[in-house]
Amino acid sequence: MKLIASTLLVTLGMISAALAQTASPAAAASSPAAAASPAARTDIYHVHFAKSATGKAAEHGDDLKKQDPKAPMPGHFVVFRHMDGDAWDYCTIEHLGTKATVEANRPAPPANQMALGDWHTDTFAAGPSWTEFAKQMGLDDAAKSAASSYAVSMYRPVTGQREALDKFLNEPPDRTADTSSGNVVLQHLEGAAWTFVAIARYNSWADYAKNQTNSVAQMNKKQGGWFKLRSLVSFHTDTLCDRIAP
Repeated sequence: MKLIASTLLVTLGMISAALAQTASPAAAASSPAAAASPAARTDIYHVHFAKSATGKAAEHGDDLKKQDPKAPMPGHFVVFRHMDGDAWDYCTIEHLGTKATVEANRPAPPANQMALGDWHTDTFAAGPSWTEFAKQMGLDDAAKSAASSYAVSMYRPVTGQREALDKFLNEPPDRTADTSSGNVVLQHLEGAAWTFVAIARYNSWADYAKNQTNSVAQMNKKQGGWFKLRSLVSFHTDTLCDRIAP
């Protein structure tokens, strides 16, 4: 969970500027979901997607579970492990507070640590408070959510559809079909090529399977969010995960 070796200062002012480009006052007034989401993005998160070096996946995962002793928010992180989906093996999301500083003269990780990974990306993102993030992801009582499954999705909108995609991703779940028990949407500030990363939590693998069954039933009727999403995105991936920390 090492931050990028370049100089960068991210402040709440930057978040306000970024959000101003994605939500107009009219859109906020017309949709409670659209209004609530940008207002909730008060904090900064470091999102780290990593592919393990060949034969090093287990050791790599154990290393990612060890938070930096100098972390600004001790204990405020989560590590997901790929089960099915995109090319990465691990996704680490760390809460940094309301601002983050990365210094160019920070010492490089030890060579044996760097040898654990094949490639990685690092992105600063805006999101909700840690209290809300932890609640949605089941981290406020990690022991009770140990059996949870997660879907981590990244999105890039079609040109001109960023605001619409943001609104769509933040719509309340349709409880006639959606069995998720927690949802968070993070918005890119600096880093990789994605615009939004959404994490959905399910209380169990059975709940996830039921969600997929319901989704297929809607799709067969040419209904549901599957069709709407494809009018808004130029790229997206979905990855099914379990949680290995905390």
